[in-house]
Amino acid sequence: MSANNVPAAENAPPSSVTDAVLVASEPVPEGTHKVSGVDFDLYKDRDITVAELVDNMRYTGFQGSAVADAARIINNMKAYRHPETGANTTIFLGYTSNLISSGLRDTIRYLVKNNHVSAIVTTAGGVEEDLIKCLAPTYMGSFSTPGAGLRAKGLNRIGNLIVPNSNYCAFEDWLVPILDKMLEEQEAAKKKALETGDEEDELHWTPSRITERLGREINNEDSVLYWAARNNIPVFCPALTDGSLGDMLYFHTFKSSPQRLRVDIVDDVRRINTMAVRAARAGMIILGGGVIKHHIANACLMRNGAEHAVYVNTGQEFDGSDAGARPDEAVSWGKIKADGESVKVYAEATVVFPLIVAASFARADAGAPNASQSKN
Repeated sequence: MSANNVPAAENAPPSSVTDAVLVASEPVPEGTHKVSGVDFDLYKDRDITVAELVDNMRYTGFQGSAVADAARIINNMKAYRHPETGANTTIFLGYTSNLISSGLRDTIRYLVKNNHVSAIVTTAGGVEEDLIKCLAPTYMGSFSTPGAGLRAKGLNRIGNLIVPNSNYCAFEDWLVPILDKMLEEQEAAKKKALETGDEEDELHWTPSRITERLGREINNEDSVLYWAARNNIPVFCPALTDGSLGDMLYFHTFKSSPQRLRVDIVDDVRRINTMAVRAARAGMIILGGGVIKHHIANACLMRNGAEHAVYVNTGQEFDGSDAGARPDEAVSWGKIKADGESVKVYAEATVVFPLIVAASFARADAGAPNASQSKN
């Protein structure tokens, strides 16, 4: 008996409880990293760089680790050289229009200006908002500003950004004369083809040829399209009509009747798929979801998958949407290689993508640009 006259067994929890709670641990696999974060004491004598911050987030866990993995994968994309030809990774960058409306446009422009990507896929808004910003500014607003009041003032809200209707009027004034000239060139080429009997003399406008033309016409170094045209980086826009551009093309059909601009989307899908097929290695950086995400992934399917993939979006997979799907779903389709490296960062891109770029493309030891030399 114990000192308090209670049997010793009654002073201990039941064995069923200890067995349930204190399950014996198996050894942790060798090489498993301990969770650790940023030790700011190591940088008390100077400011920590963003690249150092991201590097030190690798074993933080949660989305901190995902951000660090994204930078690591992009650095691997950049570092690759084909052992025989020396060819680089063909890097496909996709982004949705809201990111061009935001200040992330400046980060994207940096990548294009410095030849860090090989091709772009975006939406109509991703094209037109870039051009419109060269004509008139987008302003900061508030997520909570009532839409009815803004509508009465001719102001449009994109999240907490404000775009006046007058911006789109300026865009129309700039764009329509260019559409007129493009139609003239199309019709002149058609006439020449009839005279020569050679169909190759015809001019086939495609979304990527249109974006290149608009990039050359804007003549403004603030523009993503300006640098894409200058550096021969194709900008694919499979949903070209889904925006103000589509509105202007619609109105132009009445102005130009009975003639009409013709846009060939088949030529462009052949062009982007050929880029993927010919790539020594393929990498995907996709900001957001929808058509831009799938268009790049489907091009990489033509080569049995990309070797590298970085997704940044807030979509969830429970509804079966492509936007929310994790990279492993793309592996099942052959859009990312089974032995490829990939990560999905569950975060809003304006927060994390500048960090990722600072720790990859823009870091001081980044080295030479990595755009593919073969654009077609």
